[in-house]
Amino acid sequence: MKKYDYKVDDKLEYLPPAHPTVVRVKPHNYICVKGEGNPNGEAFGRDVEILYALSYAIKMSYKGSDIPLGYYDYTVFPLEGIWDVRDKTLIDFNKDNLMYTIMIRQPDFVNEEVFKKFRILTKKKKGNPDIEKATFETIEDGWCCTMMHIGSFDDEPASFAKMEMFVKESGYVRCDKTHREIYLSDPRKTEVSKMKTVLRFKVEEV
Repeated sequence: MKKYDYKVDDKLEYLPPAHPTVVRVKPHNYICVKGEGNPNGEAFGRDVEILYALSYAIKMSYKGSDIPLGYYDYTVFPLEGIWDVRDKTLIDFNKDNLMYTIMIRQPDFVNEEVFKKFRILTKKKKGNPDIEKATFETIEDGWCCTMMHIGSFDDEPASFAKMEMFVKESGYVRCDKTHREIYLSDPRKTEVSKMKTVLRFKVEEV
């Protein structure tokens, strides 16, 4: 059986052009963790660890006796995050004011039952009670404006400005102020100027 690779099979969602475009995003299943505060802090790092521990436990399950029904080989999906702010009255941007739902998409054979099973197994193996924070959710973004941002996270406002202008000129309107980011580069191994992040927010026709 052909290995599933999101970079090929869902190319428009994960490898959009480096300029704004509108795409329809299908519903997908995710393991999610909600949190708040500065993403450079320790709490965010621990939440990311939960997602990878669970995702790789499922990915590597074919080596043991707990193989999910319908398992097929696949590439583990990248980390994603939906971002909002707690206090919307603040004018100046402050990372401590952020709220997030970070997530890793799961292959189609992963359902609520499979997720709960591996959450129990991973909690027992890792001895980390925070794994209980993880939830299983099906999310459908629908119509979105998206583009590939190349460079520092701190330079994202310029890309969002391009997206806002494109949406306005193309007969769409942004649905809300939350946005999604998909992290295709490891900041520990990638030069800042070459980092790739997919930016996306929901839109609807005017």
